[in-house]
Amino acid sequence: MAFIWDYDRKELEKTEEGRIKILERTLNYGPEPEEKIKLDDVKKYFGKMQLFPLKQRLFELLIWGKYRSLIPNKKLF
Repeated sequence: MAFIWDYDRKELEKTEEGRIKILERTLNYGPEPEEKIKLDDVKKYFGKMQLFPLKQRLFELLIWGKYRSLIPNKKLF
């Protein structure tokens, strides 16, 4: 179970929006040991989640094999 400190997890699991928030937190902050993340759920709700930008790009690359979102180039100097 992902540690959700500001919501009651049992209440969140009752709605689709709550399940999306749980999945989003799990992807952003990492799952608990022994917790499994369903790939089908990630694909289904990917567009509805607010993920950290670099993690989002990594998941896009791992799941679909290409980047789906664009991050503007940053100048290093």
